[in-house]
Amino acid sequence: MSIGKKIGHKAEAVKGGAKKTVGRVTGSWHLRAEGRGDQIKGNAKQAGAKIKDAFKH
Repeated sequence: MSIGKKIGHKAEAVKGGAKKTVGRVTGSWHLRAEGRGDQIKGNAKQAGAKIKDAFKH
């Protein structure tokens, strides 16, 4: 997996965490849920990439 994709997946997880935190601070349940979804999606993509890399080597 290319380094660019790995960075992109990590960025998505970090962005989701930031959204979740802003939602918590502002009391916006919608933003909090959206952030949690983005974070989970980014983490899942990272896990998939790690599995691919493990089988590649």
